[in-house]
Order: sequence, then structure tokens, then C-alpha cells
Amino acid sequence: QVQLVESGGGLVQAGGSLRLFCAASGVIFSINNMSWYRQAPGKQRELAARIRSGGSTNYADSVKGRFTISRDNAKNTVALQMNSLKPEDTGVYYCAVQVVEDGSTFFRTYWGQGTQVTVSS
Repeated sequence: QVQLVESGGGLVQAGGSLRLFCAASGVIFSINNMSWYRQAPGKQRELAARIRSGGSTNYADSVKGRFTISRDNAKNTVALQMNSLKPEDTGVYYCAVQVVEDGSTFFRTYWGQGTQVTVSS
């Protein structure tokens, strides 16, 4: 099986920065998309950023210009650099990774446990 471990969340003031990390471990053959989702209190989970295996990225309009997603294929990690944070960025951030495990021929999506990001005004 594959496990995702997230880190980097915390409490920051508006205008500050945080960097989230997600590491995939296990018997992994390849990884396709790596994404960060977030869920604000009382709201639906939304896609914040996604990076494909070739390096192309997508961002929610609300985070464009402030967030940057990156990946290290050698380490099976994905990071989310969050700058100029706003109170509305507050929520639980989840890492999602599409993985092909050794011995398999299909992708399976794994989710991290979530890490809390709180931005105070």
C-alpha cells in the first residue's frame, strides 16, 4: 500500500507564508497527478492546485499568483508554497496523489490525512 504524510501547516497572520509538504511512500512504480485540495469550515472541498507528471500546473482562481505547486519525482514529494495568505485561505489542506503501485497496471488515488492552515486577520 501507499501512504501520504503531510506537514507544514500552522497558524500565520494575514500576509504571511507557509509551505506544505506531502511525501508518498510505499512500493511505487509511477506517479501521475499530484494535487492539493482544501476545505474551509462549512464548505465543500475544492481543488487548490494540481501538477501533472510532465510539470504542467493548474490553480484555482482564488490562489493564482500567490500559491505555487511543485514536485520532486525522485523523492515522490509535492509541495505547496503559499504566499500573501488571506483569512479566506483558512482550512484543512489535503494532498492527493495518483499512484501506480509495483505490480499494478492502473492508477489509484491516495489522500493525505489533512493539515490545518489558519490565517488570522
